[in-house]
Amino acid sequence: MFFDTFWALLFGFAISGAIQAFTSRSAMLSNLGDHKPKTIVKASVLGAISSSCSYAASAISKSLIEKGADFTTAIVFMFASTNLVFELGLVLWTLLGWQFAAAEFVGGFIMITLLALILPRFDFTLASATTSATKLTSRKPSWHDAAGYTVGDLTMVRFELVIGFVVAGLADTLIPASFWHHLFLSGHGVIGGIENAILGPVIAFISFVCSVGNVPLSAALWNSGISFGGTIAFIFADLLTIPLALIYRKFYGAKVTTRLVLVFWGVMSISGYLTEKIFQLIGEIPPKVNGGLSSMHGSHFGNNVTTWLNGLAVAVGMIVIWLYVTRDKSDGSPYAIDPICGMQVEKNIAAATLVLDGQTLYFCAPSCKESFMKSLPA
Repeated sequence: MFFDTFWALLFGFAISGAIQAFTSRSAMLSNLGDHKPKTIVKASVLGAISSSCSYAASAISKSLIEKGADFTTAIVFMFASTNLVFELGLVLWTLLGWQFAAAEFVGGFIMITLLALILPRFDFTLASATTSATKLTSRKPSWHDAAGYTVGDLTMVRFELVIGFVVAGLADTLIPASFWHHLFLSGHGVIGGIENAILGPVIAFISFVCSVGNVPLSAALWNSGISFGGTIAFIFADLLTIPLALIYRKFYGAKVTTRLVLVFWGVMSISGYLTEKIFQLIGEIPPKVNGGLSSMHGSHFGNNVTTWLNGLAVAVGMIVIWLYVTRDKSDGSPYAIDPICGMQVEKNIAAATLVLDGQTLYFCAPSCKESFMKSLPA
């Protein structure tokens, strides 16, 4: 699974770094600074174009918010960039049939509509950035700055990434498909459909699989008895996993993350169930497919598209590392590295600062400053 998603991870975080470095706050506000219908549509289209895996999408969404995008609109962008994408539809079509590929887009638009209606009604107020007193010489952003953001974001979520892939590998290898068959109700009409749609995201939450990587498992679940709506809800729940919840907590804090998880869960379940009803109405619920996890593993090293994309990603990664190593590290640089999480912070809008022994330290969030202060000797 890591082999399948490596290139998407690196490209996604590289795009996030470029957005943070080259996009001005005023420009972002003028494009995604509200959650009006026109802006939601724009974010959906931009998200679909900016195809990303779940981790990279969460990083890009966070960078959009930091640049002044509306919270609801940034979340819509994140959902679109993992669910309204060509490669996911193509894999779904190949493994499960055109109905699932079509359901991806039908359910995706339902999710985006629900998010646009629900999120503004919750309090998702984030801690505002404070302006540092440090005066810096203005200069144009560079690719060195973009590399700093890319490496910083990857450093910040490195442990969550490792946890996610380890859990995914264990789930794929050790849990038999028959377990899922006994877990989901079947033949119980509306009650069974609702139960399946509710449990789909729960299974994704505890058995993490990322973006396109969750399609093989969803195919095995579908063949083992889960409903059409439950399968769709499971596929959508690549943004609702334990590692990603930990990332959201780092990005937005525990209070906002709790509300986000509940909203995501409800929206994914409702969208999966409604999508099933739409396809039942038109008589296009597909038949079960043969095979399971053992016959649906991802790509392997060789002369194939994934290998070439990973090779290109390695080349891009080497360039990013070179740009990062050769970036401006002087006190006059407009950027600093958060000493706790490793994230690159723009000094003039750092969320928190601390003067220690005559040196100013910059933090991406107040929680990082608190952690640093706790680590200081008494």
